[in-house]
Amino acid sequence: MTAPSPMTASRPRTGRRAAAALVLLVGCLALQPGAEAATPAVPAAVVPDLGREILAADDGWAAEGAGTTGGSAADDAHVFTVRNRAQLVAALDGGSSVPKIIRIAGTIDANTDDRGRELGCDDYATGGYDLPAYLAAYDPRTWGGAKPSGPQEEARKASAARQAERVELRIGSNTTLVGLGRNAVLKGASLQVRDADNVIVRNVELRDAYDCFPVWQPNTGGLGDWKTAYDTLWLRGATHVWVDHVTASDKGHPDEKEPTHFGRNYLRHDGLLDITNGSDLVTVSWSRFQGHDKAILIGNGDTVTTDRGKLRVTLHHNEFDAVVQRAPRVRFGQVHLYNNRYVVPEGAAYRYSIGVSTESRTVAENNSFTAPGHIEVADLLKSWNGSALAQSGNEFNGFPVDLLAIYNAYNSGSERDLTADVGWTPTLHGPVDSAAAAAKAVARGAGAGRAG
Repeated sequence: MTAPSPMTASRPRTGRRAAAALVLLVGCLALQPGAEAATPAVPAAVVPDLGREILAADDGWAAEGAGTTGGSAADDAHVFTVRNRAQLVAALDGGSSVPKIIRIAGTIDANTDDRGRELGCDDYATGGYDLPAYLAAYDPRTWGGAKPSGPQEEARKASAARQAERVELRIGSNTTLVGLGRNAVLKGASLQVRDADNVIVRNVELRDAYDCFPVWQPNTGGLGDWKTAYDTLWLRGATHVWVDHVTASDKGHPDEKEPTHFGRNYLRHDGLLDITNGSDLVTVSWSRFQGHDKAILIGNGDTVTTDRGKLRVTLHHNEFDAVVQRAPRVRFGQVHLYNNRYVVPEGAAYRYSIGVSTESRTVAENNSFTAPGHIEVADLLKSWNGSALAQSGNEFNGFPVDLLAIYNAYNSGSERDLTADVGWTPTLHGPVDSAAAAAKAVARGAGAGRAG
C-alpha cells in the first residue's frame, strides 16, 4: 500500500469540513438572482461509439496483417440504425462490400414478412408438407436406411427454402454490425459471413435460429439423426472477423423441450458459431454461449485438406454455460483458447468441452472449468483422430489440472495419445490472466450489453 503524502496526512478533518462549507456557501451564492455561475458545468459522460471501434493491435488472430476494422471508415450515409427486419435487410445491401455500420436497436425478429407481421412454421409450409405425414413416410421401421425421397421430402425442401429466404442474412465485407445499448436482440436469424473480409459483430444477442423443417438422416449402421439448417452465426470463407460481446443461445425454444421422433431428439438448432470452409484470422472475445448442444465448430470435415494453413482462430474471455459439446471442436486450425470460463450446471447434459480432431493444433491456456461431481477432468477433452494439444494453467473446480496428461492416462486406446507439440506458439494476444482471475472477469463482463 502506498503511504499518504505528508501534506495529505497532516490535513486535519476540521479543514476538510471548512472546505466543504466554503463550497456549499459559494454554491448558494451562485443561486442568488443575478449571480454569475461560480463553478463550471460538469461535462456529460462520453459514451463510446462501438460502431467506430476497431480491433486492438495483437488482439488475437484477427489482428494479423492489416487487422480488423469492419465498417469504421463508413461515411455518414452508410451508418444505419435498424429496428426491424426490412430495415436490416436494406442496410446489409445484399452483402455489399461498401463500408457500413449497422446499429441494431431493440429486438428484430427475422421471422417476419416485409410489413413486419410475425411468421410461424405454418406460414412457410408449402407443397402439402405435414410433419405427421413426413414421420409416417420415413419411419425407419418401414422406410429403412435410404435417404428420404418422394413427395413429403420434396415438400419439406420447398418449405425450408421459403424459411431460408427470410432468416438467412448475409453480411458483406467492411461491415460492423453492433447492438445499441444493453438490449439489442436479433431473433430467429442465421447471420452468414460468406466469402467476405473485415467484419465486426459486437454487443448483440443472437437468439433462437429455429429450423421449422429438420431433415431425417438415416444411418444404416444404427439410429439416424435429425439435421437442422441454421447456425446462429456462420463464417464460411470469411477472413479478418471479430466477434465480441455477443450472447448466443436457443432462448425461446430449447431443444431439450422438443419431442423425440424415431428415437432421436427432434433438433431445431444447429451451431451457435461455425467457422468453416477456409475461414481464417478470427477473434472471438468476451462472448457468452449458453444453453446449447453443439456450440462452436472450427473446420467442417476431416477430408477438407484445403483448410490446412487456415482456420486460425483466437477465443478468449468467453463463457460456455450449459453447453453440451464443441466448445470448440477443431479440425486443421491453429486455435488459441485462453482465459475462457466453462460452467456445467448441476443436472445439465454434458459430453465434452474441447474437441481435438484431424490435424488440429490447439493451445489451451489458463481456462477455468466448473462442473458437478459426476464430471471428471478426463471428460473435458475428446479426440477424433487428433494428435496434439498444448496446455498450461488450466483449472478444474478451482484446482490446477494437466488436461493432456489426464487425457492420455484415461485414453482407452480407441484414440492415440496426444502430444504437446502443436508446432506453433501464440504471439497475437493480450495479457493472459490466471484462470481464477479470468473466470471472475468473464462472469462480470462477457456477453451482449456489456461492451464499452
